[in-house]
Amino acid sequence: MLRKIAGVFLAFSFAGLSWAQQIDLNKATEVELDALKGVGPVLTKAVMDERKKAAFKDWEDATSRVKGLGPQKASSLSEQGVRVQGSAYKVKVADQKPAPNKDVSADKAAAKPAKPAAADASGKPAPAKN
Repeated sequence: MLRKIAGVFLAFSFAGLSWAQQIDLNKATEVELDALKGVGPVLTKAVMDERKKAAFKDWEDATSRVKGLGPQKASSLSEQGVRVQGSAYKVKVADQKPAPNKDVSADKAAAKPAKPAAADASGKPAPAKN
């Protein structure tokens, strides 16, 4: 029984390792690129065309040469195991968008219109109380 459990554990371990494999952008096949989340035929063709001209030196080179491959997409691909020359994409400070710092209570107060004066049954505004 213990051998069966160890065998199943070992089988799942190897399956996990093959699932989390790294793909080099300079060596990936068209099928491998298409299989990545967020990569379609247009981006795959753009990567393949640029790669024919010259291998990508680093992520900056890849993002500057391939239309549609910006910082956000590069980060997503890197999280999926894509590498350029063995390196994962590193987010630069300039690539990050600062989070908006808004006071939500001020927005709610500004969004509420002023209440109109109460009207009587005739539709005329009620006289002001002193």
